[in-house]
Amino acid sequence: MVHAFIMVKTAAGKSEGLLADIEGIDPVADAHIVAGNYDIIAEVDTEEVYEILRAVSSGVQGLEGVTDTKTYIAMD
Repeated sequence: MVHAFIMVKTAAGKSEGLLADIEGIDPVADAHIVAGNYDIIAEVDTEEVYEILRAVSSGVQGLEGVTDTKTYIAMD
């Protein structure tokens, strides 16, 4: 099992509207609006790393209002 965190930066005022869209992307397990350098953190659980890359590139980055992402794969 691969566990990862996708950090999402959004355009001003877009976080709340994007939260449900990000939660609806398979294989996102959970997502939260946060304070800090990024606006949303999404947790992903998959069998393969490739599935995380697909979720980010085809899913999250394709949403209108997403300006930047950074993905961290858990090592434990």
